Amino acid sequence: MIKRLLYTLLIYIPVLASAQINTDRVMAIGRNALYFEDYVLSIQYFNQVINAKPYLAEPYFYRGLAKINLDDFQGAESDCSEAIERNPFVTSAYQVRGLARIQQNNYAGAIADYIKALEYDPENIGVWHNMALCRIRQEDYAGAKNDLDRLIVISPRYTKAYLMRGEVDLKQKDTLAAEKDFGKAIEIDRYDADTWASRAILRLQQERYKEAEGDFDQAIRLSVRNAGVYINRALARYHQKNLRGAMSDYDIALDIDPNNFIGHYNRGLLRAQVGDDNRAIEDFNFVIEMEPDNMMAIFNRGLLLDQTGDYKGAIRDYSTVIDEYPNFLLGYQYRAQARRKLGDLKGADADEFKVLKAQLDKQNGVTQNNQTADNTDNDKTRKKSDKNMNNYRKIVVADNEEGEEKYKSSYRGRVQDKNVNIVPQPMFVLTYYEKHDDVKRQVNYYKYIETINAEKVLPGRLLITNEETSLTEEQVKKHFASIDEQSAAIVAHPDDVNKRFARSLDFYLVQDLSSAIEDLNQAILIADDFFPAYFNRALIRYKQLEYQKMEKEYDTKANIGESTGVKAMDYEMVKHDLDKVIELAPDFVYAYYNRGNVLAVLKDYRAAIVDYDRAIQLDPKLADAYFNRGLTHIFLGNNKQGIQDLSKAGELGLFSAYNIIKRFTERNE
Repeated sequence: MIKRLLYTLLIYIPVLASAQINTDRVMAIGRNALYFEDYVLSIQYFNQVINAKPYLAEPYFYRGLAKINLDDFQGAESDCSEAIERNPFVTSAYQVRGLARIQQNNYAGAIADYIKALEYDPENIGVWHNMALCRIRQEDYAGAKNDLDRLIVISPRYTKAYLMRGEVDLKQKDTLAAEKDFGKAIEIDRYDADTWASRAILRLQQERYKEAEGDFDQAIRLSVRNAGVYINRALARYHQKNLRGAMSDYDIALDIDPNNFIGHYNRGLLRAQVGDDNRAIEDFNFVIEMEPDNMMAIFNRGLLLDQTGDYKGAIRDYSTVIDEYPNFLLGYQYRAQARRKLGDLKGADADEFKVLKAQLDKQNGVTQNNQTADNTDNDKTRKKSDKNMNNYRKIVVADNEEGEEKYKSSYRGRVQDKNVNIVPQPMFVLTYYEKHDDVKRQVNYYKYIETINAEKVLPGRLLITNEETSLTEEQVKKHFASIDEQSAAIVAHPDDVNKRFARSLDFYLVQDLSSAIEDLNQAILIADDFFPAYFNRALIRYKQLEYQKMEKEYDTKANIGESTGVKAMDYEMVKHDLDKVIELAPDFVYAYYNRGNVLAVLKDYRAAIVDYDRAIQLDPKLADAYFNRGLTHIFLGNNKQGIQDLSKAGELGLFSAYNIIKRFTERNE
């Protein structure tokens, strides 16, 4: 989640040469854990350094960085303050403290931090970006526009600056300037879904619904799993009386985000309009479950229950609304009709008398703020916060303006870019944990690994995954304790390869990669045919190289062996281990896949494709192999083959493949 920020920040926080070797090592492991998003674990390492050398700024800063990713914003602010007290000249500490203050709604404090950061780094795009957003939050639109103008001078092709300035234009009611800024953003980067969505929102506001729909179409092509874009396109379609198209968009949005309130409410209204009463009731049931006091949803459900013959249910809903709004005369009218259908003539007469009395009072000039019918205005929509019962049939739109909603968490350094990064799928590893996935693509299986699990020679169940997850505090404690247990067991049984491998897993999970490799070296000396040791050693060496490249210099244009300090021969060691795995287990599909990744890093794309071919031959449902082979074909200029592979990857569940397909398809048109 924070790698992009960390890449940059690591450059500016040098490791202090005066630190003793133990604290240097603990600090390095902590930074490694932070880089691989093991935040709880990294904090424990930084705590050790702080306890040993409380005068260092570095561990406080990195602990703050970990805390902000755990949503401990107060703790992050405190740690960054400690770091600044010890070293007031580091831009990154002000940046992170600014982020922590933003999350606590302290925009003035965040702006003060950003102004200080700009003293040391006046062309820092992230700082200008965040400061402008803070000013927007403070409704200082002139100040925000001034910041964005400066940012555009510094980085003329930074599309987010144009999008934000367009939002400021809208707040200042300057739609012509807004359209110009959104158009410029599209001109610079037409593959960014936000650029199209922003202009589409403007066109919705201008009632240019057909053009808005066209822009939303483009946004959807570039971001197929964004529920908000479908919700908004449904609104554009609704205004063009395309009810079926709008309902289709709500269906897709709710498939992506099943708990979307606006999606359920509006789909319920549209289903009611086309006579799909039972399914409309289902939507309003969902809304009422989410918001039991939503009177408009209850009244709409009452109308539908009435139409489907459930008069008791309808009367219950009408009564709930009337109790809340005793002057809502339409409620009495419908309840009277329902009561009469059930034979409750006395109750029906009482409701009708209430309506008649209100009409007489109105004729006599007595005002009781009665609500008798729908509003007569032509607006077909209402804000979600609107409580006027007259508007019960109107389509709901969000209270926040689209720009605020879109940018509310877009502070740079807090989240990754929304665009899909065109990078390969990650390497596989043998470990105990993987991320929970509601749409799990497949279970990764290999008979020998299942045999190890069946024999219970390891403390946990071994998984094959490339979706690793960070540890909880309890899991961290568990693996530190397990290291001690396995160490005692190794002393008692020095030739037991399983115990060495088990401890290597513990070291790996607590991010002590050097110790993990040492244990794997020993495991291989004990049993040179134990392929899991080679497999994990290759993965850990690969991770070390990845981290070393980032630590030396964050430069996306650097080639291996130049400024990164990592040489091609370093990757050859990784490849050699994978060669050995394939020799020992020639049907282990994940070794071919991982070796393909290594060959791609070495720019040996044709050899990488051969390995991906073999992986797909062994497992035709391995989506990651199709994805990476597709990218490799594209790197070689074989776009047709690449897109075909990416399509298969998307079919098998890697939805980000579709975004890349659309980009390359459009470029070739």
